[in-house]
Parts: sequence; C-alpha cells; structure tokens
Amino acid sequence: MATEGYVRRPRIAPPRAPGGEVALTAPPEVPRAIPAPLMMKIMPVVMVIAVIGMIAMMAMMGRNLLANPLMMMFPMMMIMSMVGMMAGFRGGGGKRAVELNEERKDYFRYLDQVRRDVRRTGGKQLESLGWSHPEPADLLSLVGTRRMWERRPNDPDFGHVRVGVGSHRLATKLARPETGPLEDLEPVSTVALRRFVRTHSVVHQLPTAVSLRAFPAINIGGDPDESHTLVRSMLMELATFHGPDHLAVAVVCSDPDAPIWSWAKWLPHLQHPTQRDGMGSVRMMYQSLGELETALSSELIERGRFMRNPQPTQGRLHLIVVIDDGYVNGNERLVAESGLDSVTVLDLTAPEAGLAVRRGLQLVCANQEVSAKSAAGVERFAAADEVSIAEAAAFSRALARYRLATAAQIVSLGEGTTTDPGLMALLKISDAAQIDAARVWRPRTARERLRVPIGVTPDGTPVEIDIKESAENGMGPHGLCIGATGSGKSEFLRTLVLSLVTTHSPDALNLVLVDFKGGATFLGLDPLPHVAAVITNLEEELSLVDRMKDALAGEMNRRQELLRSSGNYANVTDYEKARAAGVPLDPLPALFVVVDEFSELLSQKPDFAELFVMIGRLGRSLHVHLLLASQRLEENKLRGLESHLSYRIGLRTFSANESRAVLGITDAYHLPSVPGSGYLKSDASDPLRFNASYVSGSYEAPQGTVTGEDGSPVARQRPAVFTAAPVDAPETVAPVDEGPAAAVNPLLELPPPPSEVGAGALESEGVPDSLLDVVVKRLTGHGRPAHEVWLPPLDESPTVDMLLPEPDWRSPVNRHGQLWMPIGVIDKPYEQRRDVLTINLAGAQGNVAVVGGPQSGKSTALRAIVMAAAATHTPEQVQIYCLDFGGGSMAGLVGLPHVGSVAGRLDGDRVRRTIAELTSLMRRREERFAEQGIESMAEYRRRKFAALQQGIADPFPEDAFGDVFLVIDGWMAVREEFEVLEPQIHAIAGQGLSFGIHLLIGASRWAEIRPVVKDQIGTRIELRLGDPSDSEMGRRVAHQVPVGRPGRGLTADHLHMLIALPRLDSDSDTSNLAEGVTRSRTELAQLYPNRRAPQVRMLPLKFERAELLEQARAQGVEPSATKVVVGLGESELQPLVMDFTTEPHFMAFADVECGKTTLLRNIVMGITENSTAETARVIMIDYRRTMLGVIEGDQLAGYSTSSQTCAPMIKEVATYLAKRIPGSDITPQQLRERSWWSGPEIYIVVDDYDMVAAGSANPFQPLIEFLPQARDIGMHLVVARRIGGVSRALYDPILGTMKNMSVETLIMSGSKDEGKLIGDVRPTKLPPGRGTLVSRSRGIEMVHIAHLDPL
Repeated sequence: MATEGYVRRPRIAPPRAPGGEVALTAPPEVPRAIPAPLMMKIMPVVMVIAVIGMIAMMAMMGRNLLANPLMMMFPMMMIMSMVGMMAGFRGGGGKRAVELNEERKDYFRYLDQVRRDVRRTGGKQLESLGWSHPEPADLLSLVGTRRMWERRPNDPDFGHVRVGVGSHRLATKLARPETGPLEDLEPVSTVALRRFVRTHSVVHQLPTAVSLRAFPAINIGGDPDESHTLVRSMLMELATFHGPDHLAVAVVCSDPDAPIWSWAKWLPHLQHPTQRDGMGSVRMMYQSLGELETALSSELIERGRFMRNPQPTQGRLHLIVVIDDGYVNGNERLVAESGLDSVTVLDLTAPEAGLAVRRGLQLVCANQEVSAKSAAGVERFAAADEVSIAEAAAFSRALARYRLATAAQIVSLGEGTTTDPGLMALLKISDAAQIDAARVWRPRTARERLRVPIGVTPDGTPVEIDIKESAENGMGPHGLCIGATGSGKSEFLRTLVLSLVTTHSPDALNLVLVDFKGGATFLGLDPLPHVAAVITNLEEELSLVDRMKDALAGEMNRRQELLRSSGNYANVTDYEKARAAGVPLDPLPALFVVVDEFSELLSQKPDFAELFVMIGRLGRSLHVHLLLASQRLEENKLRGLESHLSYRIGLRTFSANESRAVLGITDAYHLPSVPGSGYLKSDASDPLRFNASYVSGSYEAPQGTVTGEDGSPVARQRPAVFTAAPVDAPETVAPVDEGPAAAVNPLLELPPPPSEVGAGALESEGVPDSLLDVVVKRLTGHGRPAHEVWLPPLDESPTVDMLLPEPDWRSPVNRHGQLWMPIGVIDKPYEQRRDVLTINLAGAQGNVAVVGGPQSGKSTALRAIVMAAAATHTPEQVQIYCLDFGGGSMAGLVGLPHVGSVAGRLDGDRVRRTIAELTSLMRRREERFAEQGIESMAEYRRRKFAALQQGIADPFPEDAFGDVFLVIDGWMAVREEFEVLEPQIHAIAGQGLSFGIHLLIGASRWAEIRPVVKDQIGTRIELRLGDPSDSEMGRRVAHQVPVGRPGRGLTADHLHMLIALPRLDSDSDTSNLAEGVTRSRTELAQLYPNRRAPQVRMLPLKFERAELLEQARAQGVEPSATKVVVGLGESELQPLVMDFTTEPHFMAFADVECGKTTLLRNIVMGITENSTAETARVIMIDYRRTMLGVIEGDQLAGYSTSSQTCAPMIKEVATYLAKRIPGSDITPQQLRERSWWSGPEIYIVVDDYDMVAAGSANPFQPLIEFLPQARDIGMHLVVARRIGGVSRALYDPILGTMKNMSVETLIMSGSKDEGKLIGDVRPTKLPPGRGTLVSRSRGIEMVHIAHLDPL
C-alpha cells in the first residue's frame, strides 16, 4: 500500500477550561433582640416632667404664652425631642419578618445566578476534556486532519489517554464562605447553600483519563472482553494524538494474527524502526516478552529505571507494551524491579505480584465500569468506553497510509498550488544524472544570458529571474533577498546558484559565495568550476571579514586594470564585444557575489557597507552582480546601498513592516509556512508570487523500466498477504538458482538500495545524493576554473623547502650564501596572491626579534630561521649557537651541521661559554679587521669565500667562522637567571653586526627587550600577542591575528603572515614536527659529511696541575714567587694566574668538599715551586691539618693547628712586619723601589677561617693595621672559609677589611640563601673545584681549579 507523508503542523490551541474559584456569599444572619438600657427607659419621663415644669414656671412668672409664640418654641422642641427618642427606641429592636423574607429572596436569586455560572463552567469543562479526549467513535474523523499526532513529548498531556467517562471536580472550586455561628444564620438560606455546594461541586459524565507517564505498569483485570475493549480504545486514542516518532506500541500475545489483535498490525506505531521483512517494516507483535526485548534491545539498552516525574529525554520514544496471553517468565527488565524509563506496560494478565502492584496502577473492568484497585479495596471511577474490533480495524486501516513527511514532502506542500515540476524540468533537462556540460553550456543569446528559472507561480507558470542590468532588459544587477527562519531562504539561494551554473559556463559566469554563519547554505558547491570562492564561518573568525573585503575590493581593481591594460575598454560589455570580434583576449566572466546573512555581517563590521556601495556603483560596468540575503532587514544599515538594489525577493518575513520595506506590501508576512514561498519584485511592477524549486531533496531518476545493475529487467514479485507475524522475503516469478544459496531465507534483510533500480545516485556510505549533488558531480571537471578571488586562509603552514627557489632543497641554486632566508608566506588578499616572507640579514637588519604570546609559535619561528639558514648556506658560511630558555624545542637542532651548540636553561656552563666564545670572536675580529685593513663584514665575506670558491687557501685560516648567529629563545630568562651575561649580550647586539655576529631573540612582549637591545633589532617578526594593544606593527589590526594559530603574525605593512615549519620534507603536518626536524637534520648531515660548525669549547670539570702548567708555559706564562697558576678561566679558557704583586691578598668561600683546600694547595705549591726560602716563606694556619705535608723545609715559616699556637705565631709575624714599616727617614726613591727592607715575601695561608676566628678574640687582630700596606711590606694573606654563614662573617674585622679593599675573591659552591656576597654575585651549586672569581681587574669570571691528588 502506498504511504502518504503527513506534515505535523503547530498544535491548535485547545479550548481552555475555566480556572480559579468562586467565593460564595454567606447567607443572611438573624440579629438577636437586645433589651434597652435603663436610662433609655427613664429619659422620656424626665423629659415630660421638664416640659411641664418649664410651662408652669412661665405661667407663674405672669407671662402670656399666647401673646408671644416664641415663648412656646423651647417647650415644643423638648416635646419633639422626646417623641423622636421614643421612636428611635422602638426602632432599635430586631428585624421584622418582612425584612427577613426579602433578604431570603435576594439570597435565593444570588444562588440561582451562581448555579447558571457553574453550569456554564461545567459545559466549558466538558468541551475542553471532550476536545482532548473525544469519544472513541469520533477518532476516525480526526485521521488525516491537523489534529492528528499533535502531541509532543514536552506537552503536558503527552501520554494521557481516556478510559471512560466519570465524575470530576468543578473546574472553578466553590469556596465556602466564612460565616458566624450557625444559630445566627438564617436557616432556610443556610440549608439552600449547603445543598448547592453538595450538588454542584462535582461534574458528571466527563471524559476520564490516566497518564501513562506516571506509571511504569498498569494492570487491567476483570472481564477479559471488557479489558480488551478498554485497551483497544486506549491504543486508538494514543495512535491518534501521538506520532510514531514519539510513541511506539508493542504487543505480546500468543497469536498476533488472531482477530482480537490483528487489527493493530496496520498502526504506524507498531512498525519496527529498523527491522524489515517481506512486507516492509516488521510489526512489533511478539509471542513472548523476551522476544520483544531482543527485537528492541537497541532501543531499551540505554534506558534507566523508571522515575515518576522526570524530564522527557530528547529523541527517546515512549514505548507502550501490551501484554496479553504471550509468554512472560517475570525476569524480563520491562517487568522486573521498578520498570524502565519512558516505558509503560499494559498487562491484561493482571499478575498478583507484578510491577503494577508494586509501583503502578491496577484497573478492574467489570459491568461496563472501570474501577481502581488498591489495598483499601476497589473504587469505581468511570464508565468504560466501548469499541468493537470492526471499529478498531477501520480506524487502523485509515491511519495506516500515513507516515511522517520527509523534507522533500514538506517543501512540496502548498496551499492551493500546483506541484513543483522540479528545477530540471524548468531547465528542460530530462535527467540530471545525464547532464552533458557541452550541451547545457551552449552560447546563450543576449536575452538568455544570466536569465534562469527559479520556480513556478501558484498556477504552474515558470518564474525566471534575470540579474542583468536594466539597460539589458534585466532586473539587476543587484538584488535583496529577505526570509525568516524556516522560510526556505538558503534553499532558494542554492536553487538560484544551481540554475545559473547549469546554464552558464565558467567562461560566462563566476561565483563568490559568502555565508557569514555556519556555511551550510553553500555546502557542496565548492567543486564547481564556476566558484571563485566559498567563504564561510566569518562569524567565528571576524578577521576573515576584513580579508574578504580586501579580496572583493582587489577583484574590482583587477577588473579595472584588466580593462585598462587590454585596450582601455570602458566596460566589460565592450571587452566581450571585442573578444567576440576576434581580439585575442581571455574571457572575463560576470561575477555573481551572493552574501548570506549580510545583516549580521554589517552588525559586526559596519564599514563593510562601503564595499557593497562600491560594488553597487561600479558593478554595472564591471559585470559584478550582488545579491544580499538575510533573515531580517534593518533599513538603517542599507543607507547608500538601497538605491542600487533593483530587484527584491521576499520570502516569509518576521513582521509586516519587514515585508513592506522589502516589497512595498505586507503580503510576505502572510505567506504560508511552506519553505520556498515568496514574492519577486522588480521595477515598479507588482510583486510576483512564486514557489521556489527544491534541489536538496534526494535525486529520483525519471520513471522508466526498472533494471538491475547488469541492465536486465527486474522480475515481478508475487503478491503476499499482509499479516501481523513476520513474512519471508517474497519469491519472484522468474526461475532462481537451485543451488545452496537459494535455500537461504534472508529474514529481516533490507530491500535492495536504490542504486540497483535507479541511476546510481548513492554515496559509498549508502546516503542518497541530492539533486544538487548529482548536478555538481556532472559539472565538476569541465570548463576553465574560475579566477581565484579568495585564496584559502593561512591555516596550513608551509615547510621551509616549499619556499626555496628550487623545489629540491639540495639543489646548489638554493645555497646562495647571501644571508637572505625564506621563512614564511605573506597573505595579500587585495592582490589575490601570496608572497614568500623573506628576511635579509646581510646588513643593518641582521639582528632579529620574534615576539609573540604564549603558544604563538616563537620557538618554531626561530627554528624555521635556523633551518632556512641551513638550507641556503653551507656550514662554513653560517654557524648557529642556540640558548634554549623556552620549551626545549631547540634540542632537536643538535647535530645539524650548522649548529655548533645548543644550551638549555639548566646548562649554565654551556650558556656562559657560548656567550664567552662569541664575545671572544668579536674581539678577535675587531683586532683582525684593524690589522688587515678590512673595512666591513661584507668585504670580509668577499675575501674569505671568494678565495674558497676559487680553490685558493683561506686568507683567514685562524678564523674558522663565517656569519655567526646567537639564537636566544626566551629572552626574559636572560634578565632573570643570567643577568651577569646581559652586558656581554648587549655588546653583541650593539657591535656584533659589524663583525658578522647576529642576535636572534624570542620574547613574549616587546617591553621585555630593553631599548639598548631593541634599537639594534632591524628585523622584527610579530606573532599573535597576548595583549594586541602592545603591538608595534599596528594596534588596530593586531587583534585580527587569530588566537590558537601558531605561526600567524602581522607584518609592518599590516599584512597577515604565516611562519613556515622547520622541516625539509614538504610535510605540513604539525603532529609529527619533531620527526620532520630529525629527518631534515639527518639529511643535512648527509649533505655535508665531516663539515661542522666549530663546537663551543667547554671549561673541563677536571684537569691535572701538570697539564695546566704545561698549557701555561705554552702560552708564555712565567710563574714566579708572586705569580701563581692555579686553574683555568672560562672566558678565554686561559690559565688563571694569581699575581700577588698587584693583588696581595685573596679570599675563597666554599662548601665542604668543594675544593677550597685544593685551591690553597695549588697556591702554596705555586709559591714554593718558583721561589726559595730567601724569596718567599709560608705560614700555614690549618686547624684540621688537611694541608699537612704540602710544604716542608725552610720555606715553611710556621704551621699552626690550634688556637694555642696560632695567636703567638701571628703576634710574632706582626712584630716582624712592623720592622718593615717605612720610617720618616725613608726617601721617595726607596719607597718607589721598596728597597728599605730585604727578606722573603710572607704568605699567611689560613684554611677554615671560621674555626680560627670562632672565639671572642680574633688571633689575626694584630695584622689589621698591616693589610692596607701589604704590597709595600711583602705580606700576603690568603684566607679560605666555609661558605655557610659567610654573609655574616664578612662583618669580621679581618674579612670586612679585606672586602673593603676589594680583594680578589673566589666564591665556590654554596647555597643561594647566603644572598649577595661580593657585588651582585650569589653563591650557587657548582661542581667541586669550580667557582666565580670576583676581581677588580678581571671582572667576574667562572674559573676551575686544577685537580690535585689527595695527600
């Protein structure tokens, strides 16, 4: 049987039942008789006596009362007052019977009025309930009407079903009045009120319903026939008002095809959503509850336990399970425990211990009545509905034809309109799947150009739109389309675009499709050769809006330049005429720009209206056509543009004002809720009503012979009886193979896909292609591709090798050696092209700064520069040394032939040595340039590499370097952790370019770079900043650089750029960047075998004293009694010579086992080896006796191991030195030559000074006066102390005096907690034997002491 798509429209508002309450008026009261007070009774007598007394007094006074009437006024007034008082006294008693009768009549009239109101309320209550729950006999009349399937899961009456008619409380509650005591009420009125409330508080014979959502199970017991009748009526109402997408019904019975249940097989709600048999969808009628659970397992598996008042789960069916006489073992999930969510079981077996007894509702059907069963008993509450099996069968057969409408059926709806013939029929194309581009793109006449059908009028007349300008008898060139949500605006735009591309070749028409929002409007149109750009998702990336503006403005400019350069043509029309006349010109197709959601675009970017106005003004001559589409029309945003919009398309609008603004009439507001219905208005003519064709529906091949994939006709099938039970797949009349495969019965097998009987319009996934998809596939690959107006955004980073002049990065052409390097691409949307971002580091722009926020790609940019330098230069031309204070990504460059060293944050020694090496190179080159008359680094490069290229010997063999790059990733770390190196780096930045040393730094903010360095930065690369307002490229445009796109940045010309990936394998995948860098490094190493940049020489951690002395002799160092070689300095890796002639004293601080005793041994051994007892004597203070045996013989003047011997010895030394103090008779010549005394140099060597000066008395106190004059008297004090507590010990008289004298000090390994000891130097953890030497003459330098074997 053929099915019909049913469109579920918005629900009709049901009649509203009255609400509130009626406040009844209290009945009249009978007042009590109250006796008068005593004074009221006596007062008349007093008044009478007073009147008589007054008259008697006047008579006795001899006055004639008749002669003067005024004399009688006062007595008369008193008499009248007395009469009034007595009348009032009599009137203050209880009500009379007449008054009570009148009040009783008034109250009865009031009750009669309320009775009429109550009956009117009861009638409205019946009307409301009758609308929601009509009689079962009336349900058939609702099939196919608008009320069918009207209830949604969010409706309050979803799942409510009628069971009969019964009594309900009145909708407007009768509120009993507040009265006084019963004995004070009028008895007749009180009885009438009581009877009124009792009679009218309940309305009888109203439809009575139960909510299936409120119970997991409902038992329906009693008479079996009446129970089946009740369930039939319930299922009929459920199927009438609930759609099969919201409610499903399943039946468990022993014989599904028995008459009692066979009627239900026609219901759409009983059709299985996925399983199919020979009749189509399987009917959900099963012989056991377990079989039902298996068949619906996918639907039931995710359902939780039943909850009484849950929110409906979106997209979940409410399942009604009817259990009759099928098999139930009681362990099924549906009836076990507490039930399932959105499942209601109607159990006709009414088990005594079932789910309904525990948590549900128990109904009993008997004597045509429905009762509720509970622990308290059975209570009747409704008269049961009666429905025969024949009535149910007629109802279900009438409902069987309906299914929920598909999107295509919804769009095809029309109120009194003809059926849409389809766009292909309007274009006179028989089959979209057989479109021949050569035929449909035939040359078109002047009238046909840019004129295409878009739909039909209500009477079936085709409607065409012509976007040519009015001078060519068109409607254009520019238009406006407004349509509310659901009006079919997006579908109309797709129809228009598809109609244009089907009839015009890419040489005649190009498209720019812009969707400010998601991009679904033009989805699938990208492959068309006509499409110059599809621009979507602008709302999410507003930076692309300005890019689109530049691209469109650039296209306008390109067309103008093309007209001018081709022959100074006035417009494209003249250009095309010349081309048709034979002038060799390239096609210049018309450009149709469609902008969807332009109102949102102008809200975000108001200045974009200027571009629209420019297109509107120049589009006529340049053949650029504009169509603006939106859901709403805001007229204030169309100022200056409205006059250019010559045709208007109004679909259904949100308001009458919008319709009037678009079309001049309000008709678009009153259009039916059918997508595609609209009006077309051009010039001054009346708007034309039309229905747009639908192109997004599934493609259907033209009617014809049904063939299989092999082209043979498909055999007809035998008719089969439609049963409730599953039906096997039907056999065909044609003979079939009798082999083993023929015995297979494909139960529940899906029907063959449409590709077997149609034109092959299916995707590989099984989703049918739409008409639009079919046409696009047929046209793709034909014609000349459109000029790219919009290049893809800078999303995918290129690799370094993609930017080189030659595709093969190994080509010698790429190794130019001129210090320019391609590192990225620059986006130029106005010029509709991209350029390679190149930096030239040969001149004043040789220093580079890469600045960007967190995760902006700074380290990648620096690595890209390194990789570009390696790809364009040999290891002899460029050497690179990296300080990686960032995330450690520079470690991947280790092993690159051009990279001499990579030092991390934790490798302080290598960091210092790298800076020292480059500083030394800069100083040597400065000397060499001065010696050999080299004016600049350019001349040096020319001399050096020209000789190498010609095979001549290197003119500078002692200089193994070319251009050297110092790369510092994480500039802030230099200032925070290596502040002592900052002056040297500043010197490299300021002077390095003159000697071929370049500085490349990466920082998070421009403010991190001090002006002394920043002013030397010639090449500045700015990526996305954390705060765009800090930009130095352009604060107004810096915020447009997208967030979360590493490598994206801004140039000084306000153009967007994208840094390349540091790899040479043409793989733009960032997920395997580390592997790509490693592979590139390996290939470069293979290209330059045995050719490496000079490595950074490191200060060794251990070397013997003999090696040190040999190196010192090789370098011409001559030790003496006052010149001692003790170690190596880090800056030049030169021997460390202590000259006691210039620096007579020395201090050393170190932790235990960190080398202070070894230092002292080196000093003592150096003194004794190069002197005699006559030239040098040593006094040793060694409490721990660690230096015992270092020196023996006459040169050891004294050796103290305790305080008992130390103090006397020091006093004796002080006495001896006092004799060397020059007297007054010493001449200046003697002072200059130091000849007034003779004898050896006295060296006082103190180990563990903290132990010696531990007491209150310092044994060295006598030497304080000699410390400043030590150079003149030949006294030298060498002190070594444990570093713990040294910050306090520097206030000691001896150490403090030596510190004030700026004595050379060696600070070895120790804790940072000691703070700054000498100058800004703090102790740090260092290897044994290593320390920081602080000297007035040599500055601050890391040194290492020569190793000595233990004594």
